[in-house]
Amino acid sequence: MSAAEEPGHTTVVSPNDFFQTIGQKAEHLAPATNGTNGVAHTGDDDEKVVEEIESLCMNCHANGTTRMLLTAIPYFREVILMSFSCDKCGFSNSEIQSAGTIQPKGSRYLLRLSDMADFERQVVKSDTAVVKFIEIDLEVPAGRGQLTNVEGLLSTVIEDLDLGQEARKEQAPEVYAKIDEIIKKGRAMLAGDAFPFRLSVDDPAGNSWITPNMRDGVGKWEKHEYVRTPEQNEALGLAPAEPSTGAQATADDDIIPDQVYEFPATCPGCMHPCTTKMQMVDIPHFKSVVLMSTVCTDCGYRSNDVKTGGEIPELGKKITLRVETAEDLARDILKSESCELECPELNLQVNPGTLGGRFTTVEGLLTQVRNDLHSHIFETGASEGGDSLMADERSRWTAFFDGIDAAIKGEKKFTVILTDPLASSYVQKTVDADEEDPQVSMEDYERTDQEEEDLGLHDMKTEGYEADNAN
Repeated sequence: MSAAEEPGHTTVVSPNDFFQTIGQKAEHLAPATNGTNGVAHTGDDDEKVVEEIESLCMNCHANGTTRMLLTAIPYFREVILMSFSCDKCGFSNSEIQSAGTIQPKGSRYLLRLSDMADFERQVVKSDTAVVKFIEIDLEVPAGRGQLTNVEGLLSTVIEDLDLGQEARKEQAPEVYAKIDEIIKKGRAMLAGDAFPFRLSVDDPAGNSWITPNMRDGVGKWEKHEYVRTPEQNEALGLAPAEPSTGAQATADDDIIPDQVYEFPATCPGCMHPCTTKMQMVDIPHFKSVVLMSTVCTDCGYRSNDVKTGGEIPELGKKITLRVETAEDLARDILKSESCELECPELNLQVNPGTLGGRFTTVEGLLTQVRNDLHSHIFETGASEGGDSLMADERSRWTAFFDGIDAAIKGEKKFTVILTDPLASSYVQKTVDADEEDPQVSMEDYERTDQEEEDLGLHDMKTEGYEADNAN
Protein backbone atom coordinates (compact mmCIF):
# COMPACT_ATOMS: atom_id res chain seq x y z
CA MET A 1 0.00 0.00 0.00
CA SER A 2 1.42 3.40 -1.00
CA ALA A 3 1.79 6.27 1.42
CA ALA A 4 -1.10 8.07 -0.24
CA GLU A 5 -3.36 5.09 0.42
CA GLU A 6 -2.38 4.46 4.03
CA PRO A 7 -5.09 5.11 6.61
CA GLY A 8 -4.95 8.58 8.07
CA HIS A 9 -2.76 9.92 5.26
CA THR A 10 -3.98 13.14 3.66
CA THR A 11 -3.21 13.83 0.01
CA VAL A 12 -2.83 17.50 -0.86
CA VAL A 13 -3.94 18.33 -4.39
CA SER A 14 -2.71 21.62 -5.81
CA PRO A 15 -4.65 23.68 -8.39
CA ASN A 16 -2.03 22.75 -10.99
CA ASP A 17 -3.13 19.11 -10.71
CA PHE A 18 -6.62 20.12 -11.84
CA PHE A 19 -5.80 22.83 -14.37
CA GLN A 20 -3.32 21.30 -16.80
CA THR A 21 -2.84 22.12 -20.47
CA ILE A 22 -4.73 20.03 -23.00
CA GLY A 23 -1.45 18.41 -24.06
CA GLN A 24 -0.71 17.27 -20.52
CA LYS A 25 -4.19 15.84 -20.13
CA ALA A 26 -3.75 13.91 -23.38
CA GLU A 27 -0.52 12.42 -22.02
CA HIS A 28 -2.47 10.95 -19.09
CA LEU A 29 -4.81 9.27 -21.55
CA ALA A 30 -2.02 7.74 -23.65
CA PRO A 31 -1.37 4.65 -21.47
CA ALA A 32 -5.10 3.89 -21.22
CA THR A 33 -5.48 4.18 -25.00
CA ASN A 34 -2.32 2.52 -26.23
CA GLY A 35 -1.76 0.15 -23.34
CA THR A 36 1.62 -1.10 -22.15
CA ASN A 37 3.74 -2.87 -24.73
CA GLY A 38 0.79 -2.93 -27.08
CA VAL A 39 -1.64 -4.44 -24.54
CA ALA A 40 -4.62 -2.18 -23.84
CA HIS A 41 -5.73 -1.53 -20.28
CA THR A 42 -9.24 -2.71 -19.43
CA GLY A 43 -9.54 -1.46 -15.85
CA ASP A 44 -12.33 0.83 -14.77
CA ASP A 45 -10.03 3.25 -12.96
CA ASP A 46 -8.81 5.09 -16.06
CA GLU A 47 -8.44 8.82 -15.51
CA LYS A 48 -11.20 10.95 -16.96
CA VAL A 49 -10.06 14.13 -18.69
CA VAL A 50 -13.57 15.44 -19.45
CA GLU A 51 -16.15 15.32 -16.67
CA GLU A 52 -19.70 14.41 -17.78
CA ILE A 53 -22.79 15.47 -15.82
CA GLU A 54 -26.40 14.66 -16.65
CA SER A 55 -28.36 17.91 -16.76
CA LEU A 56 -31.68 19.34 -17.91
CA CYS A 57 -32.08 20.51 -21.51
CA MET A 58 -33.72 23.93 -21.48
CA ASN A 59 -35.06 23.37 -25.01
CA CYS A 60 -37.05 20.13 -24.70
CA HIS A 61 -36.81 19.64 -20.89
CA ALA A 62 -35.37 16.14 -21.29
CA ASN A 63 -32.04 15.14 -19.81
CA GLY A 64 -28.88 15.97 -21.77
CA THR A 65 -25.16 15.86 -20.99
CA THR A 66 -22.89 18.65 -19.81
CA ARG A 67 -19.16 18.10 -20.35
CA MET A 68 -16.56 20.10 -18.43
CA LEU A 69 -12.83 20.40 -19.05
CA LEU A 70 -10.57 22.11 -16.52
CA THR A 71 -7.49 23.36 -18.36
CA ALA A 72 -4.86 26.08 -18.44
CA ILE A 73 -4.37 28.32 -21.48
CA PRO A 74 -0.76 29.27 -22.27
CA TYR A 75 -0.19 33.05 -22.18
CA PHE A 76 -3.19 33.30 -19.83
CA ARG A 77 -4.57 31.39 -16.82
CA GLU A 78 -6.91 28.59 -15.70
CA VAL A 79 -10.34 28.27 -17.34
CA ILE A 80 -13.31 25.88 -17.39
CA LEU A 81 -14.62 24.82 -20.79
CA MET A 82 -18.24 23.64 -20.76
CA SER A 83 -20.33 22.05 -23.50
CA PHE A 84 -23.94 20.87 -23.39
CA SER A 85 -25.67 18.57 -25.88
CA CYS A 86 -29.07 16.92 -25.93
CA ASP A 87 -29.56 13.67 -27.87
CA LYS A 88 -33.34 14.10 -27.82
CA CYS A 89 -33.72 17.42 -29.63
CA GLY A 90 -30.19 18.09 -30.88
CA PHE A 91 -29.80 21.34 -28.93
CA SER A 92 -26.19 22.22 -28.00
CA ASN A 93 -24.13 25.14 -26.76
CA SER A 94 -20.72 25.87 -25.26
CA GLU A 95 -19.26 28.34 -22.79
CA ILE A 96 -16.01 29.30 -21.09
CA GLN A 97 -15.65 30.53 -17.51
CA SER A 98 -12.63 31.82 -15.67
CA ALA A 99 -11.50 29.51 -12.89
CA GLY A 100 -9.38 32.17 -11.27
CA THR A 101 -10.26 35.08 -9.05
CA ILE A 102 -11.25 38.57 -10.11
CA GLN A 103 -8.03 40.40 -10.88
CA PRO A 104 -6.91 43.46 -8.86
CA LYS A 105 -7.48 45.70 -11.88
CA GLY A 106 -9.58 45.67 -15.00
CA SER A 107 -7.88 45.16 -18.36
CA ARG A 108 -8.41 46.55 -21.83
CA TYR A 109 -6.86 44.98 -24.93
CA LEU A 110 -6.58 46.53 -28.38
CA LEU A 111 -5.54 44.62 -31.50
CA ARG A 112 -5.01 46.28 -34.89
CA LEU A 113 -5.67 43.72 -37.62
CA SER A 114 -3.72 44.27 -40.83
CA ASP A 115 -3.65 40.86 -42.58
CA MET A 116 -5.50 37.54 -42.68
CA ALA A 117 -3.08 35.91 -40.20
CA ASP A 118 -4.40 38.24 -37.48
CA PHE A 119 -7.79 36.48 -37.64
CA GLU A 120 -6.11 33.43 -36.06
CA ARG A 121 -5.30 35.27 -32.82
CA GLN A 122 -6.82 33.43 -29.87
CA VAL A 123 -9.38 35.43 -27.87
CA VAL A 124 -10.62 34.65 -24.37
CA LYS A 125 -13.82 36.60 -23.70
CA SER A 126 -15.10 36.24 -20.15
CA ASP A 127 -18.74 36.75 -19.22
CA THR A 128 -17.93 40.26 -17.96
CA ALA A 129 -16.07 41.49 -21.06
CA VAL A 130 -17.34 43.99 -23.62
CA VAL A 131 -16.07 43.45 -27.18
CA LYS A 132 -16.03 46.23 -29.75
CA PHE A 133 -15.09 46.39 -33.42
CA ILE A 134 -14.26 50.08 -33.46
CA GLU A 135 -14.39 50.93 -37.18
CA ILE A 136 -17.98 49.73 -37.61
CA ASP A 137 -19.04 50.89 -34.12
CA LEU A 138 -20.20 47.36 -33.28
CA GLU A 139 -20.28 46.53 -29.56
CA VAL A 140 -20.98 43.14 -28.01
CA PRO A 141 -22.15 43.56 -24.39
CA ALA A 142 -21.07 41.34 -21.51
CA GLY A 143 -22.61 37.89 -21.70
CA ARG A 144 -21.65 34.31 -22.42
CA GLY A 145 -17.92 33.56 -22.14
CA GLN A 146 -16.12 32.37 -25.27
CA LEU A 147 -12.80 30.76 -26.21
CA THR A 148 -12.36 31.44 -29.91
CA ASN A 149 -10.26 33.44 -32.36
CA VAL A 150 -10.88 36.83 -33.96
CA GLU A 151 -12.48 35.27 -37.03
CA GLY A 152 -14.82 33.13 -34.94
CA LEU A 153 -15.76 36.08 -32.75
CA LEU A 154 -16.64 38.33 -35.70
CA SER A 155 -18.41 35.51 -37.58
CA THR A 156 -20.60 34.74 -34.55
CA VAL A 157 -21.60 38.40 -34.18
CA ILE A 158 -22.45 38.70 -37.89
CA GLU A 159 -24.51 35.49 -37.82
CA ASP A 160 -26.43 36.66 -34.75
CA LEU A 161 -27.22 40.00 -36.41
CA ASP A 162 -28.30 38.30 -39.63
CA LEU A 163 -30.62 35.91 -37.78
CA GLY A 164 -33.51 38.35 -37.32
CA GLN A 165 -33.08 40.45 -40.46
CA GLU A 166 -36.13 39.07 -42.29
CA ALA A 167 -38.43 40.06 -39.44
CA ARG A 168 -36.80 43.50 -39.13
CA LYS A 169 -37.25 44.12 -42.84
CA GLU A 170 -41.02 43.98 -42.37
CA GLN A 171 -41.37 45.44 -38.88
CA ALA A 172 -38.58 48.06 -38.72
CA PRO A 173 -37.16 48.93 -42.16
CA GLU A 174 -34.92 51.69 -40.79
CA VAL A 175 -33.29 49.35 -38.26
CA TYR A 176 -32.98 46.68 -40.96
CA ALA A 177 -31.05 49.07 -43.24
CA LYS A 178 -28.61 50.10 -40.51
CA ILE A 179 -27.93 46.53 -39.40
CA ASP A 180 -27.60 45.40 -43.03
CA GLU A 181 -24.87 48.01 -43.51
CA ILE A 182 -23.01 46.68 -40.46
CA ILE A 183 -23.35 43.09 -41.72
CA LYS A 184 -21.89 44.05 -45.12
CA LYS A 185 -18.95 45.80 -43.47
CA GLY A 186 -18.38 42.83 -41.17
CA ARG A 187 -18.35 40.39 -44.09
CA ALA A 188 -15.92 42.65 -45.93
CA MET A 189 -13.65 42.46 -42.87
CA LEU A 190 -13.86 38.66 -42.85
CA ALA A 191 -13.02 38.58 -46.56
CA GLY A 192 -9.91 40.70 -45.97
CA ASP A 193 -11.23 43.72 -47.90
CA ALA A 194 -11.39 46.19 -45.00
CA PHE A 195 -7.90 46.19 -43.46
CA PRO A 196 -6.82 47.71 -41.18
CA PHE A 197 -9.38 47.68 -38.38
CA ARG A 198 -9.30 47.42 -34.59
CA LEU A 199 -10.72 44.99 -32.03
CA SER A 200 -11.14 46.06 -28.41
CA VAL A 201 -11.83 43.76 -25.43
CA ASP A 202 -12.60 45.57 -22.17
CA ASP A 203 -13.00 43.38 -19.07
CA PRO A 204 -13.49 44.97 -15.62
CA ALA A 205 -12.70 41.57 -14.02
CA GLY A 206 -9.37 41.33 -15.87
CA ASN A 207 -10.05 37.75 -17.03
CA SER A 208 -10.10 38.25 -20.80
CA TRP A 209 -7.21 38.03 -23.23
CA ILE A 210 -6.01 38.53 -26.81
CA THR A 211 -2.92 36.51 -27.70
CA PRO A 212 0.13 38.65 -28.54
CA ASN A 213 2.74 37.80 -31.14
CA MET A 214 6.47 38.16 -30.73
CA ARG A 215 6.68 40.00 -34.06
CA ASP A 216 4.07 42.62 -33.14
CA GLY A 217 5.25 46.14 -33.83
CA VAL A 218 4.44 49.25 -31.87
CA GLY A 219 0.68 49.85 -31.76
CA LYS A 220 -0.22 46.38 -33.07
CA TRP A 221 -1.18 44.83 -29.70
CA GLU A 222 -1.84 46.87 -26.57
CA LYS A 223 -2.81 46.06 -23.02
CA HIS A 224 -3.89 48.63 -20.46
CA GLU A 225 -4.84 48.00 -16.85
CA TYR A 226 -7.13 50.36 -14.97
CA VAL A 227 -8.70 50.80 -11.55
CA ARG A 228 -12.37 49.81 -11.55
CA THR A 229 -15.09 52.33 -10.79
CA PRO A 230 -17.39 51.75 -7.78
CA GLU A 231 -20.18 50.85 -10.24
CA GLN A 232 -18.01 48.17 -11.89
CA ASN A 233 -17.06 46.74 -8.50
CA GLU A 234 -20.73 46.56 -7.54
CA ALA A 235 -21.58 44.81 -10.83
CA LEU A 236 -18.86 42.22 -10.11
CA GLY A 237 -20.26 41.62 -6.61
CA LEU A 238 -17.26 43.03 -4.78
CA ALA A 239 -17.79 44.43 -1.32
CA PRO A 240 -17.93 48.22 -1.06
CA ALA A 241 -15.02 49.93 0.58
CA GLU A 242 -15.23 50.47 4.31
CA PRO A 243 -14.45 53.85 5.84
CA SER A 244 -10.71 54.20 6.25
CA THR A 245 -9.23 55.15 9.60
CA GLY A 246 -5.79 55.93 10.83
CA ALA A 247 -4.31 57.11 7.50
CA GLN A 248 -2.32 60.29 7.80
CA ALA A 249 -2.93 63.08 5.30
CA THR A 250 -1.36 66.49 5.02
CA ALA A 251 -3.33 69.69 5.40
CA ASP A 252 -0.73 71.80 3.59
CA ASP A 253 -1.52 73.12 0.15
CA ASP A 254 2.04 72.67 -1.15
CA ILE A 255 3.90 69.38 -1.37
CA ILE A 256 7.30 69.55 0.30
CA PRO A 257 10.04 67.73 -1.66
CA ASP A 258 11.44 64.53 -0.13
CA GLN A 259 8.68 64.38 2.48
CA VAL A 260 6.52 61.25 2.52
CA TYR A 261 2.77 61.83 2.60
CA GLU A 262 0.12 59.24 3.37
CA PHE A 263 -3.54 59.31 2.42
CA PRO A 264 -6.36 56.75 2.55
CA ALA A 265 -7.16 54.67 -0.50
CA THR A 266 -9.09 51.56 -1.51
CA CYS A 267 -7.28 48.39 -2.54
CA PRO A 268 -8.29 47.48 -6.13
CA GLY A 269 -7.73 43.81 -5.29
CA CYS A 270 -9.90 43.20 -2.20
CA MET A 271 -11.66 46.60 -1.86
CA HIS A 272 -10.46 46.96 1.73
CA PRO A 273 -9.02 50.26 2.95
CA CYS A 274 -5.27 50.68 2.53
CA THR A 275 -2.71 53.47 2.48
CA THR A 276 -1.02 55.16 -0.46
CA LYS A 277 2.32 56.86 0.14
CA MET A 278 3.50 59.75 -2.00
CA GLN A 279 6.83 61.54 -2.21
CA MET A 280 8.07 64.29 -4.50
CA VAL A 281 11.63 63.71 -5.71
CA ASP A 282 13.78 66.20 -7.61
CA ILE A 283 15.77 64.52 -10.40
CA PRO A 284 18.95 66.56 -10.97
CA HIS A 285 19.09 68.40 -14.30
CA PHE A 286 15.56 67.24 -15.18
CA LYS A 287 12.37 67.97 -13.21
CA SER A 288 10.45 66.98 -10.10
CA VAL A 289 8.44 63.76 -10.20
CA VAL A 290 5.98 62.19 -7.77
CA LEU A 291 6.59 58.63 -6.57
CA MET A 292 3.46 56.77 -5.44
CA SER A 293 3.27 53.42 -3.68
CA THR A 294 0.25 51.42 -2.51
CA VAL A 295 0.45 48.35 -0.24
CA CYS A 296 -2.53 46.39 1.09
CA THR A 297 -1.92 44.46 4.31
CA ASP A 298 -5.10 42.40 3.85
CA CYS A 299 -4.46 40.74 0.47
CA GLY A 300 -0.81 41.61 -0.20
CA TYR A 301 -1.51 43.75 -3.28
CA ARG A 302 1.22 46.28 -4.01
CA SER A 303 1.92 48.74 -6.80
CA ASN A 304 4.17 51.69 -7.53
CA ASP A 305 4.06 54.42 -10.11
CA VAL A 306 5.79 57.60 -11.20
CA LYS A 307 3.90 60.74 -12.16
CA THR A 308 5.51 63.63 -14.02
CA GLY A 309 4.05 67.11 -14.07
CA GLY A 310 4.58 70.51 -15.63
CA GLU A 311 3.36 72.06 -18.85
CA ILE A 312 3.04 70.11 -22.08
CA PRO A 313 6.06 70.92 -24.30
CA GLU A 314 5.66 71.90 -27.93
CA LEU A 315 7.88 69.01 -29.09
CA GLY A 316 8.32 65.39 -28.11
CA LYS A 317 11.71 63.94 -27.25
CA LYS A 318 13.57 60.84 -28.38
CA ILE A 319 16.42 59.57 -26.17
CA THR A 320 18.85 56.88 -27.38
CA LEU A 321 21.19 55.14 -24.93
CA ARG A 322 23.89 52.72 -26.06
CA VAL A 323 24.40 50.20 -23.26
CA GLU A 324 27.90 48.73 -23.49
CA THR A 325 29.18 48.33 -19.92
CA ALA A 326 27.96 47.41 -16.44
CA GLU A 327 28.03 51.14 -15.59
CA ASP A 328 25.48 51.78 -18.33
CA LEU A 329 23.16 49.16 -16.78
CA ALA A 330 23.32 51.07 -13.49
CA ARG A 331 22.19 54.39 -14.99
CA ASP A 332 19.00 55.88 -13.57
CA ILE A 333 16.16 55.90 -16.09
CA LEU A 334 12.70 57.43 -15.94
CA LYS A 335 10.10 55.97 -18.30
CA SER A 336 6.88 57.96 -18.18
CA GLU A 337 3.41 56.55 -18.90
CA SER A 338 3.38 58.20 -22.34
CA CYS A 339 6.79 56.80 -23.34
CA GLU A 340 7.44 54.05 -25.89
CA LEU A 341 10.41 51.76 -25.12
CA GLU A 342 12.36 49.97 -27.85
CA CYS A 343 15.51 47.79 -27.87
CA PRO A 344 16.15 46.74 -31.51
CA GLU A 345 18.96 44.29 -30.69
CA LEU A 346 16.67 42.46 -28.24
CA ASN A 347 13.57 42.56 -30.52
CA LEU A 348 11.81 44.35 -27.66
CA GLN A 349 9.07 46.96 -28.03
CA VAL A 350 6.90 48.24 -25.18
CA ASN A 351 3.93 50.42 -26.08
CA PRO A 352 3.05 53.58 -24.13
CA GLY A 353 1.00 52.87 -21.01
CA THR A 354 1.94 49.19 -20.79
CA LEU A 355 4.21 49.43 -17.75
CA GLY A 356 2.98 52.73 -16.39
CA GLY A 357 5.57 55.20 -15.09
CA ARG A 358 8.85 53.72 -13.81
CA PHE A 359 11.88 55.33 -12.14
CA THR A 360 14.60 52.70 -11.81
CA THR A 361 17.88 51.64 -13.43
CA VAL A 362 18.32 50.28 -16.95
CA GLU A 363 18.89 46.83 -15.44
CA GLY A 364 15.81 47.16 -13.24
CA LEU A 365 13.61 48.24 -16.17
CA LEU A 366 14.75 45.32 -18.33
CA THR A 367 14.23 42.90 -15.45
CA GLN A 368 10.67 44.08 -14.90
CA VAL A 369 9.82 43.83 -18.62
CA ARG A 370 11.35 40.37 -18.72
CA ASN A 371 9.46 39.14 -15.65
CA ASP A 372 6.11 40.54 -16.82
CA LEU A 373 6.43 38.96 -20.26
CA HIS A 374 7.71 35.64 -18.91
CA SER A 375 4.79 35.33 -16.51
CA HIS A 376 2.34 35.75 -19.39
CA ILE A 377 4.11 33.44 -21.84
CA PHE A 378 5.43 30.60 -19.69
CA GLU A 379 4.34 30.83 -16.06
CA THR A 380 0.72 29.77 -16.51
CA GLY A 381 0.51 27.25 -13.67
CA ALA A 382 1.52 24.45 -16.03
CA SER A 383 4.79 23.14 -17.38
CA GLU A 384 7.01 25.67 -19.05
CA GLY A 385 5.44 27.03 -22.18
CA GLY A 386 2.44 24.74 -22.17
CA ASP A 387 1.77 22.10 -24.78
CA SER A 388 -0.32 24.45 -26.89
CA LEU A 389 2.84 26.33 -27.92
CA MET A 390 4.24 25.14 -31.22
CA ALA A 391 7.86 24.00 -31.11
CA ASP A 392 9.13 26.80 -33.35
CA GLU A 393 7.16 29.42 -31.41
CA ARG A 394 8.49 28.12 -28.08
CA SER A 395 12.05 28.22 -29.43
CA ARG A 396 11.58 31.84 -30.60
CA TRP A 397 10.29 32.91 -27.18
CA THR A 398 13.14 31.05 -25.46
CA ALA A 399 15.72 32.77 -27.68
CA PHE A 400 14.01 36.10 -27.00
CA PHE A 401 14.25 35.68 -23.21
CA ASP A 402 17.83 34.38 -23.48
CA GLY A 403 18.74 37.61 -25.28
CA ILE A 404 17.18 39.75 -22.54
CA ASP A 405 18.90 37.68 -19.82
CA ALA A 406 22.27 38.16 -21.55
CA ALA A 407 21.65 41.92 -21.73
CA ILE A 408 20.73 42.07 -18.01
CA LYS A 409 23.96 40.23 -17.13
CA GLY A 410 26.01 42.66 -19.23
CA GLU A 411 26.99 39.99 -21.76
CA LYS A 412 25.32 41.68 -24.72
CA LYS A 413 25.46 45.25 -25.99
CA PHE A 414 22.15 46.84 -26.89
CA THR A 415 20.39 50.15 -27.44
CA VAL A 416 17.55 51.66 -25.41
CA ILE A 417 15.31 54.07 -27.34
CA LEU A 418 12.76 56.15 -25.40
CA THR A 419 10.25 58.01 -27.56
CA ASP A 420 8.09 60.30 -25.42
CA PRO A 421 5.62 62.72 -27.02
CA LEU A 422 5.42 64.61 -23.69
CA ALA A 423 9.22 64.76 -23.23
CA SER A 424 8.79 63.46 -19.67
CA SER A 425 11.36 60.65 -19.76
CA TYR A 426 14.97 60.81 -18.67
CA VAL A 427 18.29 58.93 -18.78
CA GLN A 428 21.09 59.74 -16.33
CA LYS A 429 24.34 61.09 -17.76
CA THR A 430 27.71 59.88 -16.48
CA VAL A 431 29.39 63.21 -17.30
CA ASP A 432 28.84 66.76 -16.14
CA ALA A 433 25.49 68.30 -17.04
CA ASP A 434 27.02 70.76 -19.53
CA GLU A 435 29.00 68.05 -21.33
CA GLU A 436 27.89 65.66 -24.05
CA ASP A 437 27.56 62.01 -22.99
CA PRO A 438 28.97 59.86 -25.82
CA GLN A 439 26.53 57.06 -24.95
CA VAL A 440 23.40 59.23 -24.97
CA SER A 441 21.82 61.14 -27.84
CA MET A 442 18.69 63.29 -27.62
CA GLU A 443 16.55 64.83 -30.31
CA ASP A 444 13.30 66.78 -30.36
CA TYR A 445 10.59 65.86 -32.85
CA GLU A 446 7.17 67.02 -34.00
CA ARG A 447 4.35 64.95 -32.55
CA THR A 448 2.23 63.04 -35.06
CA ASP A 449 -1.50 63.64 -35.38
CA GLN A 450 -2.13 60.19 -33.86
CA GLU A 451 0.00 61.02 -30.79
CA GLU A 452 -1.82 64.34 -30.36
CA GLU A 453 -5.15 62.53 -30.63
CA ASP A 454 -4.13 59.83 -28.13
CA LEU A 455 -3.02 62.50 -25.65
CA GLY A 456 -6.26 64.47 -26.09
CA LEU A 457 -4.42 67.58 -27.24
CA HIS A 458 -6.76 68.15 -30.19
CA ASP A 459 -9.68 68.65 -27.80
CA MET A 460 -7.73 70.77 -25.33
CA LYS A 461 -8.47 74.48 -25.36
CA THR A 462 -6.29 76.80 -23.28
CA GLU A 463 -7.33 80.19 -24.71
CA GLY A 464 -10.69 81.83 -25.22
CA TYR A 465 -12.62 79.35 -23.10
CA GLU A 466 -13.92 82.16 -20.86
CA ALA A 467 -15.97 83.53 -23.74
CA ASP A 468 -17.36 80.04 -24.48
CA ASN A 469 -18.44 79.63 -20.86
CA ALA A 470 -20.08 83.06 -20.91
CA ASN A 471 -22.16 82.03 -23.91
